[in-house]
Amino acid sequence: MNVSLSPELEQLIDQKVKSGMYNSASEVIRAGLRLLQEQDELRQIRLRELKHEVQKGLDQIDRGEIVDGDEVFQELRDRNLKYKQAKAKKK
Repeated sequence: MNVSLSPELEQLIDQKVKSGMYNSASEVIRAGLRLLQEQDELRQIRLRELKHEVQKGLDQIDRGEIVDGDEVFQELRDRNLKYKQAKAKKK
């Protein structure tokens, strides 16, 4: 297999080999490919988790377990106001 690399990537590989961390350019490339594989696997795990969470939300909607967004924001504003008032009393 032949692979074309930019001069910057060739320099990076050379630096890694010269540092003693790797014995050859092939080792550097294999390490990079392993990292790429791990990254892809993590991305797939996160995607599955996200799909699961979305499905949980959809199931809650189907069961009628929803709260109006305006109500939620009003509750947060009320809590924030009470917090600020309590903090001001302590001063």
